Amino acid sequence: MNISTNVKSTWCPGCPNFMILAGVKKALENSGKKQNEMVIVSGIGCHAKIFDYLNLPGLNSLHGRVPPVCFGLKMGNPNLSVLGFSGDGDAYAEGLEHTIHSARYNSNWIYIVHNNQVFSLTTGQPTPTTEIGYKDKTTPLGVKTFPLNPIKLMLASGASFVARVFADIQQVENVIKEALKHKGFCFIEILQPCLIFHPETLKYKNKIYDLQKSGHKKQDFQAAMKKVEEFDYNEIKSDTKIPVGIFYQVQKPIFEEQFPQLQKLGPLGWKGIKR
Repeated sequence: MNISTNVKSTWCPGCPNFMILAGVKKALENSGKKQNEMVIVSGIGCHAKIFDYLNLPGLNSLHGRVPPVCFGLKMGNPNLSVLGFSGDGDAYAEGLEHTIHSARYNSNWIYIVHNNQVFSLTTGQPTPTTEIGYKDKTTPLGVKTFPLNPIKLMLASGASFVARVFADIQQVENVIKEALKHKGFCFIEILQPCLIFHPETLKYKNKIYDLQKSGHKKQDFQAAMKKVEEFDYNEIKSDTKIPVGIFYQVQKPIFEEQFPQLQKLGPLGWKGIKR
């Protein structure tokens, strides 16, 4: 299966989004699933261009509204593999409430957040994960508020699969492969430096280490919360290490299993029910 399109890319040359796209393609093309068994949803931002480069059915939704669209698709046909794509501004600013409740509901879909810690499409304004001191035209005195830690928030909100990777093809492919096998809400954050408006974050690449290779037990909630504290999205010191991989993974009842109406759906969703 080839899910590439002929649409010309409009991402900046060298943008790490190209690495994310390549990793997503490899994971989905080798998933064993058919094109009509997968659906993608994107929001508004640089990340959203991925919608044009994947030959899959889906919706380009409103800013911050990727989760409710993904949730609605799962309710309409729980048999679909649904992947939502957002940026950090999309997911953590206007869409934060949806992100939190998606973790609570534990519906069986995958949420991928491209985090470059700025609103790049609108020329670099700070987002909820921007570090203190960052300056742009809207914040000439620098950001004064401490950044949000999305991984900690997702753990506290009840997500059953929580991961973070760097914008590296192999890392992206591996974590999506694992997420596709998981039954429940999968939250994947991808650290994706913006070369134009936030090049400082390129140094993250030399700070990362693999949780799984370090012996981290992903079933241990307390261990996951401890690992989260190692990187707070703010100041990068010389000894800072950034953990990547699966922080937490546990099986628990998914939303769709709670309702007999959804369990009776055929392979075509609601259209598959004989009335």
